[in-house]
Amino acid sequence: MIDRKLLIEKAFEAQKFCYTPYSNFNVGAALLGANGKIYQGCNIENAAYTPTNCAERTAFFKAVSEGQMEFTAIAVVGNPAGVKQGEGDYCAPCAVCRQVMAEFCDLKTFKVIIAKSTDDYLEYTLEELLPLAFTGKDLNK
Repeated sequence: MIDRKLLIEKAFEAQKFCYTPYSNFNVGAALLGANGKIYQGCNIENAAYTPTNCAERTAFFKAVSEGQMEFTAIAVVGNPAGVKQGEGDYCAPCAVCRQVMAEFCDLKTFKVIIAKSTDDYLEYTLEELLPLAFTGKDLNK
């Protein structure tokens, strides 16, 4: 069972650790492992831009580096620095993050929650956000 409110709260909590001196756009993510553990991530920018890492990938890489390879859901929140919870807009994962999700998650069952607050959120399956996904199955035909 997914505790959506808790996952969203943990995404907002992760947002506090963002390193965004260039964009001032803070993104937090909370990833629910199949083991029930929540892995938090924030975006971390770099002056060269390319090495910048999104919050969602930070959470996934943290989880995988700790041995967790199966996931149930992720909550993502994002807005410019200083915007209060509930006053921002929905922040959907970028295409690169969606592709990383497709590497580790079931397209049909993995839930992606994008939220403005714990009471104002949208929920999608990964397949809805990444139709016709390219996965390892495509390499093993």
